[in-house]
Amino acid sequence: MDVIHSAVWVSDIDETLAFYTDALDLERTREFESGEGARNVFVAGEGDTEIQFKHLPDREPPEPAGYDHVAIAVDDTDATVERLVEETDCTLNRGPLDSEGANARVAFIEDPDGYGIELVEEFD
Repeated sequence: MDVIHSAVWVSDIDETLAFYTDALDLERTREFESGEGARNVFVAGEGDTEIQFKHLPDREPPEPAGYDHVAIAVDDTDATVERLVEETDCTLNRGPLDSEGANARVAFIEDPDGYGIELVEEFD
């Protein structure tokens, strides 16, 4: 078995895609419209696991209750946080800090809908 993707509802698909593809440099991998009319757009990094963003204009805004975060590998946590906060005005919740348990330098930010993103720079 393998993890294929995680799906999350978003309030503004264009803003979400700009955040994940432009600011976080993930790649849009595919897109389709579901039978209910929802726009589904997938993004991925260098691996095979994707994040699926779902958007339906008349749907209530998403609430990230119960959702903690998705982790994204970065080359330089400090520089990435600085750039993201400047470019996207995203919320920085914690860090950057060294996490011995994770063997990495990490920071926790929020995407445009308030979903948690952990930026992870693994130690060598």
